[in-house]
Amino acid sequence: MARIFITGSSDGLGLVTAQALIKKGHSVTLHARSAQRAKDAETACPGAEGVLIADLSSISQTKNLAAEANKTGKFDTVIHNAGVGYGEGLKKTEDGLSHVFAVNALAPYILTCLMERPGNLVYVSSGLHTGGDATLRDVGWKEKRWSGIQAYSDSKLMNVLLSFAVARHWPDVTSNSLSPGWVRTKMGGSGAPGSVKKGAELPIKLGGGDPKEIGTGKYHSSERRNSLHPAAKDENVQEEFLRICEEISRVPFPK
Repeated sequence: MARIFITGSSDGLGLVTAQALIKKGHSVTLHARSAQRAKDAETACPGAEGVLIADLSSISQTKNLAAEANKTGKFDTVIHNAGVGYGEGLKKTEDGLSHVFAVNALAPYILTCLMERPGNLVYVSSGLHTGGDATLRDVGWKEKRWSGIQAYSDSKLMNVLLSFAVARHWPDVTSNSLSPGWVRTKMGGSGAPGSVKKGAELPIKLGGGDPKEIGTGKYHSSERRNSLHPAAKDENVQEEFLRICEEISRVPFPK
């Protein structure tokens, strides 16, 4: 059985994934952005190994989270699930970045770089990544005119780029991204056609499965159209994303 860390696991898809993996016998550590949400997560997910607290919109807190996670010991699997949707207006973080980019894209990069390297990495993306802007211009939305849906799509393309870059640079690590589909969560809304239980199937499968059987460098989708952005496997685009994240966070990607 694996030791698993899941970001954004105080509710929604992350919580359901954690509950299912614990039932399968895995040791799961949760993550929440505040003490109150951590308390709620522990109540909703009995049997969890613990809860780590950090606001992933903050570069400094995300770095601290990586350090705290490492203190608990090496994880076999890390599921990068935390994310914010496209419904909010332009919200700037303490670092002057868009909230969507900071949480959805930059935080997974920082944690990937700074946490002790696990054997299995899972990045929760979205089918909307196909609408992402592969030019990677102004990723923090400091100058562009705000579009929530575009910012979200961009960030989810970045998740796929990161997963493929990791698979290429770290052949000893299984690294994949996935789309859980449009499911009924606070992010997805009550009008979403899919259930949270259905959406959690892929994170559970990839997070709790045998890495040798899963394979690496793949994009998995629960949707009928398993479309992949044409630039997702472009190594130049992947490298540009790594470069941008290093420049912003001052955290180099360990190659």
